[in-house]
Amino acid sequence: MAEPVTDGKPQQYSESDPDKRSVDPGSVTASETVDPETNSVNEKSLLRKLDIRLLPAIGILYLLSFLDRSNVGNARIEGLASDLGMTGNQYLTGLTLYFIGYVIFEIPCNIVLKRTTPRFWLPTLTILWGIVATLMGIVQNLTGFFIARFFLGVAESGLFPGVVYYFSMWYKRRERQFHISLFFGAAALAGSFGGILAYGIGFMRGTVWEHGWRWIFILEGIATVLVAVGAYWFIYNYPDTAEFLSDKERKFIHARLASDSDATHDERFTWDNVLRAIKDPKCWLYGLSFHTMSLPLYTFSLFLPSIINALGYRAATAQLLTIPPYAFAFLTTLTVATVSERLHQRAIFAIVGYIMLLANKDPIARPGLSYAGTFFAAGGIYPATALALSWPAINVSGQTKRAVANAMQISIGNLGAVLGTQLYRSGDGPRYIVGHSFALGYLAGNVIVSSLLYFILSRENKRRDGIAPEVEEVGHVKDWDGDEDPRWRFQY
Repeated sequence: MAEPVTDGKPQQYSESDPDKRSVDPGSVTASETVDPETNSVNEKSLLRKLDIRLLPAIGILYLLSFLDRSNVGNARIEGLASDLGMTGNQYLTGLTLYFIGYVIFEIPCNIVLKRTTPRFWLPTLTILWGIVATLMGIVQNLTGFFIARFFLGVAESGLFPGVVYYFSMWYKRRERQFHISLFFGAAALAGSFGGILAYGIGFMRGTVWEHGWRWIFILEGIATVLVAVGAYWFIYNYPDTAEFLSDKERKFIHARLASDSDATHDERFTWDNVLRAIKDPKCWLYGLSFHTMSLPLYTFSLFLPSIINALGYRAATAQLLTIPPYAFAFLTTLTVATVSERLHQRAIFAIVGYIMLLANKDPIARPGLSYAGTFFAAGGIYPATALALSWPAINVSGQTKRAVANAMQISIGNLGAVLGTQLYRSGDGPRYIVGHSFALGYLAGNVIVSSLLYFILSRENKRRDGIAPEVEEVGHVKDWDGDEDPRWRFQY
């Protein structure tokens, strides 16, 4: 966690009267806490420097994570099911086991992150799942496939909630949604890369093995391990120890974070703070927000190759046709993140896509309509998911509580993925009415949950306005009680 960078502890100012829990009108502002020598620091240049150092490194790890979990969809149409003797819906069972492992270990993984460091924990997780992903390429039977999928979920479970917490220790509250959206764009990019790689690797069929699906797991898994080893050198911990920052820049970051959040507090881990997250109904609603997005997100990423293949395209062509929808999703995610951090209800765009998929009564005769529907679905799912994942990052105060709330959100959310993995059954194509209908219903549910959160948070802010004035300079408040403090205001 971020430690003070000046003289042991951050200098405390009198934003609040500990007895009245209100703001002292004469208190020192955030800008005035900056040491005079930091006046020469250009904030925009520094933020660009942080983005260049942090986002590509973290984004690559998440790209590999999403690639290694979703490439099973590409492997399926390259002979995976037939080689392992899968019958009925056994393939879907393998997908479900991944998310069971993922859900169980997310909160423990974020607790480990809180008690260790990002530089140690994030690359270590990546090496572990890279090894499991590689070994999945040499499984010889269904049991081996099931075991590998479960442990892949276990190993990958700590990355995303860990990174969301990690960003909260570098960026101000209003900057986090933007950066989470940029980071999540790597998931869409992984879909595009997955299609390209699967198409190329598919030509290795006949090399050692009859079909090429094994090489998809082996080559992509080995690449993950190699990148992860390098990550021990290009992942940074927190501002106070980052080698690429000067002392002036560290002080400046410390001051700007203190003016906005609790990232500069010297908070020790306690189980009481873990329970605070578990007992907070809002944290469960943040999880429900992602729950309503995870089902369409993961059914889309896991089954898109099969959906396109069922339209009448051969396997190699289907692999290539997965690329444009993901590329479109990547562009829409970045565009929405750049243009507006206040654009709500992005799920509506995806709803149009699933209506198109369901309305096409003869997808083989009219594959163009269904294929166009995948663009709308992708273009709405990814930006809307990034928005859902931002709720706890910008609204939970208290470092341990925020780390647990982030993990809770992903755990609750991925229960939707557990259900989703059972919906696209082998005999349901090419229309996949059950799967598409569930995705459509969940997207409508997301609109409702997001609206409910907006109402609850805005009402709570109004209630607190009658109790105590807002304090933004959280980092300088001595008696801060996290987001339960009446001086905290929620963002929505």
